[in-house]
Formats: sequence, structure tokens, C-alpha cells
Amino acid sequence: MKKSKPKKILFLQAFPLQGCGSGIYTRELAVEVNKNPMIKTAIVCPDSRENISNLKIYPLELPFQVAFSGHPDWPVSKMYKDLQPKEVSEVFRSFLGSVTRAIEDFQPDLIHVQHISILLWVANFIRATYGINFIITTHGTGILGAKDNKIYVPLSQDSLKRAKKIISVSKDTKERMLELFGNEFESKTSVIPVGIKTENFPADKTIKIINEKYKLDGQKIVLFAGKLTNLKGTDYLVSAARDIKGDVYIIGDGPEKKNLEDLARKLNLNNVHFLGYMGDESRDELIEFYYRANVFVAPSVTDEALGLVILEAMACNTPVVATRKGGIPTIVKDGVNGFLIRPKNSKAIAEACNKILGNENLQKKMSINAKNLIEDKFSWQTIAHKYINIYRNACASLPKQKENKLKITENHIQTTKI
Repeated sequence: MKKSKPKKILFLQAFPLQGCGSGIYTRELAVEVNKNPMIKTAIVCPDSRENISNLKIYPLELPFQVAFSGHPDWPVSKMYKDLQPKEVSEVFRSFLGSVTRAIEDFQPDLIHVQHISILLWVANFIRATYGINFIITTHGTGILGAKDNKIYVPLSQDSLKRAKKIISVSKDTKERMLELFGNEFESKTSVIPVGIKTENFPADKTIKIINEKYKLDGQKIVLFAGKLTNLKGTDYLVSAARDIKGDVYIIGDGPEKKNLEDLARKLNLNNVHFLGYMGDESRDELIEFYYRANVFVAPSVTDEALGLVILEAMACNTPVVATRKGGIPTIVKDGVNGFLIRPKNSKAIAEACNKILGNENLQKKMSINAKNLIEDKFSWQTIAHKYINIYRNACASLPKQKENKLKITENHIQTTKI
């Protein structure tokens, strides 16, 4: 019996594979799926790093740097919501050229697109010309970009009609996607959350770096990690710091960093510390902060999908105080593994943090519950298994155009022989 060849899955991602949730999502999913001997993965993305767990990385060329809500690797970038028609066309042409070159080299059986945006249109074009099926994972920021600029809606709707499968990273993201693009996509949309490498987050971890480096001995720590944009609501955490009975450490960078530092000076706060962005080279320090923190705060004022930093903090036995926005309530259970609060409410942030900081038994109970939830539902092994089933089904049938192409080719060969 002839042995089957591995199916090739080509991921399309518009952002680097670090520094943002969807980039990390793409990288870790591709790595985990690639462990299956019957699947081979590659990624098209604007990331110059090489040898990511033996993954093939194809360059995604950009006419200019552009993001949905900023990116730490791109201190100066345009926003998708602000692009003019000519700029959208430039991005599409650049993306199409990059993806086409990857298609010719990798010869994938299936395309997996991240975000409802311009790369989705490219996948739809590739399907029409090459006859390669595609699926799409929807993230919250892509939907928000289309909501803010309706220029993205018609072509995205057309592309969604031809997608073999639509996956949303949370129930809330699915609902917002259907509200914007149409309920007709309900039947082929499933929810698969973000995953994390649970093996990288052992139950016990020795703090080797940060206690001495940042002089943390004896401190009670409230932690924030993420992009410093106005959507993250970090200003409400800074304002809350004057009433928080501990030190607030803010890890991250972005357009709001200077405003936040100015706010801390204006309020004469001595317990707020800005540590900047910690990328892969500082990953060990970030992980230690997750473990060392008494509470992690996610004060978002917009509808987050889930929040990778929340999952990572919980995997490190850290309770979470978060706003009741988007998909966050699906992982943060009020009074169980943290507290849910109203957005834009500094007083509520301080009160929730102090409840945990002042009650060691409560913190321990919430820590255990947080860790157990992550291990049960959010490991990459669990997430990858769900995707592998989707890949198999999506690869099982060819688009009609490819079937027609094959028939045309066969007829042409027969005619030529005659």
C-alpha cells in the first residue's frame, strides 16, 4: 500500500511571531501541529527570525508597517482602520506577491489565515487561481479594524463565503464577527480558544533573576503586561495605584507609555514601575514576574478576545483582576480564580487587588483554580488536536475550480494525444 504524504498547511499572518497575541498564536499552533508526522506547516509573515522549531518561514513584504492597534516591534506604524483605498491596494498587491511566491515553493494543501483582513482576500484569490482551500481564524482586533473602517467589510464577506471553516478564538469574538459580517456564517463557525505551552509553566518555579535585579524582596506585586494602548485601560490601573497596597509593575511598550509615565508623575506615585517591553530575549524575566506577582490586572476597555497574557499569568498560579469585557469572562471566573470588574473603574481595580493582597488563603485558593483551568482546557496539545481534525476535513475536498482545472487539463492532454 502506498504511504500517504503529509498534508501541507500554510499559515498567513500579517504580524511578527512575537509581541502580539495573534503572532504568538500562529507560531505556537504551527509548531504544535507540525509535531504530527502527517502534517507539515510553514508560515508567511513579516518576521526575519529563522529556525523556529524547524518551521519554514516565508517573508511577507510590507509597503509600510501597519497594525490594528500597534505592535512593539513597530514603534511607528499606520493603522488598518486609517488606510485610504490606495494604501489598501498597495498592501493587497504586496501581500499577494509574497503569498504567491510561498505557494509556488511550498505547494500547500490548505491555507490557514489569521484575522479577517487583507490576507483573507489574498487567500480567496489564491483559492480562485490555484484551487487551494482556506480556513480562517478570527481575532478580535481584526474585527475591530473592520468595524472602524467599513472598506474591509464587502471583500471580507465574499471571502468568508468561500472559506471551508471559520474559527473564532472566543464566543464573544464569534458573536461580534457574526454581527458585523452576517449571521449566514453561523453554521460554519466554531470557537477554539488560544492555547499555551503548559509544559513551560511548572507548578513550582524558582525565581532566579528578578528579585535581585528589581529589588523585589518582601514586596506585594500587582502586574500588568501587554501593549500600552488606550484600549488596554492601563491608565485606570495607574490611577488605582495610589490606593493599592502593593507595588504595580507595568511590562510593555506602546503609544501610551509616555502618557502613563506622565500620569504616574502627576499623581506623585512611588509604587508604579515601568519596565518596558520584554521580548523573547527577556522572556525568562517576564515568566518570573508572572510567578512572582500576587495578582495580575487586565483593565481592558475594549472587547478582548481572551488575552494570552491572562492565560500565561493563570498558568503561573496568579489570580487575575480583569474587566468584564469580550471573552475575558470565559476564563476569569469571578470569585473563583480572580475578580471581574466594570471597565474604566480605578476604585474597583484597587478594591479587587487589595482583597487578594490582604488575604493569603484567598490568593492561594484562586491560584490553584487558575492553574487547574489552564491545564484542563488551554494546552496547545488540546488546541492543536481540534485544528488537526479541521485540517483533515478541509483538505478532503477540492474547490470546484480545482476540480474543473483537473478536468480541463485531462481533456487537454487527451486532445493533444489525438
